[in-house]
Amino acid sequence: MAVKKKIESKSNPHWEREALEKIALSALGEQKIARRWGIFFKSITFLYLFVLLFFAFGAQHTKSSSNNHTALIEINGVIGEKDEVNAEDFFESVQRAYDSDGTKGIILKINSPGGSPVQAGMINDEIKRQKKLHPHIPVYAVVEDICASGGYYIAVAADKIFVDKASIVGSIGVLMDGFGFTDTMKKAGVERRLMTAGSNKAMLDPFSPVNPKQQAFVQEMLNQVHQQFIKVVKDGRGNRLKESPETFSGLFWNGEAAVKLGLADAFGSYDYVAREIIKAEEVVDFTTHEGFADRFARKFGASLGSSMNESLRTAILNQKLIIK
Repeated sequence: MAVKKKIESKSNPHWEREALEKIALSALGEQKIARRWGIFFKSITFLYLFVLLFFAFGAQHTKSSSNNHTALIEINGVIGEKDEVNAEDFFESVQRAYDSDGTKGIILKINSPGGSPVQAGMINDEIKRQKKLHPHIPVYAVVEDICASGGYYIAVAADKIFVDKASIVGSIGVLMDGFGFTDTMKKAGVERRLMTAGSNKAMLDPFSPVNPKQQAFVQEMLNQVHQQFIKVVKDGRGNRLKESPETFSGLFWNGEAAVKLGLADAFGSYDYVAREIIKAEEVVDFTTHEGFADRFARKFGASLGSSMNESLRTAILNQKLIIK
């Protein structure tokens, strides 16, 4: 045997290195197999956890009660089609609240700085529509920290508005914001090359000078939306509103001042309103909460869509219209 190895070593002086390479390659192959199995079992574990989370958070609807109760719907966060508060979710929430046999009254628990006038208007219209269909079930708005702009647009559809003394209420106005970079471009020596078909297609382009005619057009549009907001407030508050030149100026007040100005009716938490006003102390939450799967899909879709659509956005879409 020793003679054979001696002969092999003479014929192939690198046999030891080749043997080591074979051993190393064999070890790497085993590691790859182990890694593949590890990925497989990790994937199975992830899928299992995902399914658990989906069923745990996917549809967070509180079961209705057959006993007499107060239905609670939260208006919590920014108002917008893809935001925390949107008309689609609200429609589902309010319908389930009215469909529950034990509902004696509905509380809209509001904590919102505002947002889309379209979504707020749709919610306001739905509240009024449902009130006509169910006149025996009162609807009360209860303000926590803030009920401003679009949040107040929703609140005025309620029969009464309850606040805390320190709540922020009001901000009845409209704005459209943006930026202008024309001076910056001049300083940087950048030339704007913009081609359009349609004289107003690039209206509000942040890289072009302000066009007075277009600016006047946008201001008129804002004024019209503001008047829509004012009408909704006047219709909702009626003769309770103590109107002054500042009422619709965009100012906001604390809860104590809001009651004096007729923007709100009284002080009280949602527990107080359920117990003392509606007389149904049990509170059942009918808020449609966005589930884990919905949040994941929306965020993934938003990140994917933003990268695809960013180059297609026009200047007008970069302007944000909110009621504030």
